[in-house]
Amino acid sequence: MNRNDVTEKIITTKVSKGLKWEDVAAKVGLSKEWVTAGCLGQMTFDAAQAKTIGAIFGLNEEEQKWLQVVPYKGSLATAVPTDPLIYRWYEIVNVYGSTIKELIHEEFGDGIMSAIDFKMDITREADPKGDRVNVVLSGKFLPYKTY
Repeated sequence: MNRNDVTEKIITTKVSKGLKWEDVAAKVGLSKEWVTAGCLGQMTFDAAQAKTIGAIFGLNEEEQKWLQVVPYKGSLATAVPTDPLIYRWYEIVNVYGSTIKELIHEEFGDGIMSAIDFKMDITREADPKGDRVNVVLSGKFLPYKTY
């Protein structure tokens, strides 16, 4: 057994029970974005959170322990994603990445936007021409140190 096996079990159970990530997150007491990332193997749950996730998805003690192991983050099957939705994010970074970088540096100076001290909110935005996906990414600015 490994973390990928636990992720697959979570996804299988989610589908078979017709669960929504938002409902799972409410039981854990965290955002749907963070809990989903954790259930998909990109975040680490503490013991209490792992127990709650375990109860929801029918995970045994060993499987719950895997939820508490620090994962290898940011791993995709290929360097250039092939899933159409994920590829569009890759395309956004390729097309607008230099613009985002330039505007962040102009506003804040030389540094980065943290993906550790970070939050994300994904919502549906009604639009008469077709609903829109509204994604807000908010990360702490971390300036480079002079030494």
